[in-house]
Amino acid sequence: MQRIVVAAKAGSDQPWLAEAAAQLALQAGAAAVDVVSADGLDMEAFSTVPRSELSELAREAAEALAGRLRALGVEATAHVLQGAVVRSVLLFAEEYDADLIVCGGSTRGPVAQRLLGTVPLELIRRSRRPVLVITPPGGRS
Repeated sequence: MQRIVVAAKAGSDQPWLAEAAAQLALQAGAAAVDVVSADGLDMEAFSTVPRSELSELAREAAEALAGRLRALGVEATAHVLQGAVVRSVLLFAEEYDADLIVCGGSTRGPVAQRLLGTVPLELIRRSRRPVLVITPPGGRS
């Protein structure tokens, strides 16, 4: 396994995801780990929040997770993506020829999951690459 893409949720702290991704990368001998976080904004014109604010949340999440990976001995690079989360992560994984996409489990409640769906489930459905979903300790973050 050469390249792992880890999807960090913008605006969230996911230390458990970093720990799991680090263990996987070290055990698999991955040459590169890319931590990505997307602003989740398709069109800024229809948003009540400027892209810059959403991008900053994505940057903070990606850098925090990449920093944790580096502290655990894994070479990691943070990337901020623009656009819808699932599409952005999948395009990045294709462009960088990722061997695996790793993401955290959904933090939405069961009703919201049914109505709105979840990023991990959409990644699994739409990806041409393997997707590993890591659930937070206790089932939620």
